[in-house]
Amino acid sequence: MTRTFDQYRHDYRHVAMTRRDGIVELRLHTNGGPLVWGAGPHAELGHCFREVGSDRTNRLVILTGTGPDFLCRLDESWVGPMTAARWERIYTDGKRLLQGLVDIEVPVIAALRGRATVHAELGLLADIVVAGRSTVFQDAPHFPYGTVPGDGVHLVWPHLLGPNRGRYFLLTGQRIDAARAHDLGVVAEVVDDDAVLERAWELARLVARQPDVTLRLTREAFAEPLRRLLASGLGHGLALEGLAAFETWPTGQ
Repeated sequence: MTRTFDQYRHDYRHVAMTRRDGIVELRLHTNGGPLVWGAGPHAELGHCFREVGSDRTNRLVILTGTGPDFLCRLDESWVGPMTAARWERIYTDGKRLLQGLVDIEVPVIAALRGRATVHAELGLLADIVVAGRSTVFQDAPHFPYGTVPGDGVHLVWPHLLGPNRGRYFLLTGQRIDAARAHDLGVVAEVVDDDAVLERAWELARLVARQPDVTLRLTREAFAEPLRRLLASGLGHGLALEGLAAFETWPTGQ
């Protein structure tokens, strides 16, 4: 049975939700501060995206972070030796995470600021991306630390930057600031940090003027190529990342 917004809005530990006029703001956080990545949000967010995205009383989604940074830290929940059972959980949650995001049935606007150096693709898979001037993008936790970048970043970044620039970005740990990201077409607008969320809401109200059926079918048109992209290589990439993890994580590295 489908739950109402008021029934599920407080059920996700790492997501604070508000809704006005059918526009849902999902603010990612850890204990009220910037989101710290780990097994908790990795497992939870895919379910959250699925529930919010399939609620037909939601007309548009805004995805944002908390505090000065979008996402730049990891906890220690994955430290320790790798096992098949452990990676199976990571594999399953990793597929649900990105698939749930692109399966949201209404337009998505991301409001990003500060460091987006861990799973920046969560924001960059939105239909409109607004970045603060302080925003910096990087894929910090994968290849620079001996980890295969196979959990979707190997698909999303070459898709956004082009194949050669995308591979360079992942292999070198390149940092891209907001102005450069705008020049490369990675973000739609760059505004002052304190105006990021306000601008996202302005755009949300503009987009939400259209009828529900137009919003939903436009989102479907935009999301279908992303679904095909993920279907083509997300499971394979996660399997390769897991295979390498048995070599690189045997003593908890």
